[in-house]
Amino acid sequence: MINKVLVTGSAGFIGFHLSQHLLSKGYSVLGIDALTEYYDINLKLNRLKLLEKNSNFTHKNIRIEESRDVSEIFKSFLPNFVVHLAAQAGVRYSIDHPDEYIKTNILGTFTILEVCRKLNIQHLLMASTSSIYGANKDLPFKELQKTETPMSFYAATKKSNELMAHSYSHVFNLPITILRFFTVYGPWGRPDMALFKFVKAITNNEEIEIYNYGNMKRDFTYVSDLVFSIEKLLNCIPLDISKRNPNSTIKFDSLSEVAPYRHINIGNSKPIELMSYIHALENALGLEAKKSYKPIQLGDVPETWADTRLLKELIGYTPSTSVEIGVKNFVEWYLSYINK
Repeated sequence: MINKVLVTGSAGFIGFHLSQHLLSKGYSVLGIDALTEYYDINLKLNRLKLLEKNSNFTHKNIRIEESRDVSEIFKSFLPNFVVHLAAQAGVRYSIDHPDEYIKTNILGTFTILEVCRKLNIQHLLMASTSSIYGANKDLPFKELQKTETPMSFYAATKKSNELMAHSYSHVFNLPITILRFFTVYGPWGRPDMALFKFVKAITNNEEIEIYNYGNMKRDFTYVSDLVFSIEKLLNCIPLDISKRNPNSTIKFDSLSEVAPYRHINIGNSKPIELMSYIHALENALGLEAKKSYKPIQLGDVPETWADTRLLKELIGYTPSTSVEIGVKNFVEWYLSYINK
């Protein structure tokens, strides 16, 4: 029997790559995406065209806040697994447009939780973010750290999602894994992300803006490593309390004491200086960037770094693609895409 996965946000950057990966592994995938105009809709449509070449992929164009439509689609597809990636993204956009984050990230996630609990979904995996760690300065970021100091409204909505998910997991015994992503990049990336903006500016002989005067570190995670990790986590289902073996606990596991719920970092666990990232980009392009140095932006943090011991313990794998290879792959994709 073919396992069925429903992916929300399937025309988005990560959703597209995850859907492609799952299809290559023999899964049947139903993708939900509203094709909003937060960024170039043609990029989303071109991702969809590639996915729709596979007969095991189906796309539904709806907003996840539309509970009746979402419920009908779930009932007709009856997925084994749900990977909830749909969200209003962007730290800085959330400062000026907080209402968009309430609609999609809060109400939309509530809809997904409700449908999943009614259909007794085997495992719900939900995207969160390294931004959840907020003002924490204890590095690397560990799953058991407190996350009470979000630095942006985007991060606050993701924190809310995690709390909502835990309550649903506890009350309805719904297995949920929260996926905390660390600066994901790669081909088909979003135009509002730094790498896309940098390449576009450099190839157009324009300045790139470098925040905090270049004193930034990021745990850059290549998208193929990320989606491989998600696929492996599908069957790594948090156990109900009554089924746990107390002798097989992991000391640093984030598994809840009262619910079949855990949150887990997915990162490269090798923070890179922003300037080193830019140098890798300049090498890949064979061009030197014109640089404009700026203060740190509101809502930003100077450094991220994922502790990935739990991921390694659970699936025997952690992301490892180097920035040099990942950036080169993005540049090759970008140049071929814009020259079509």
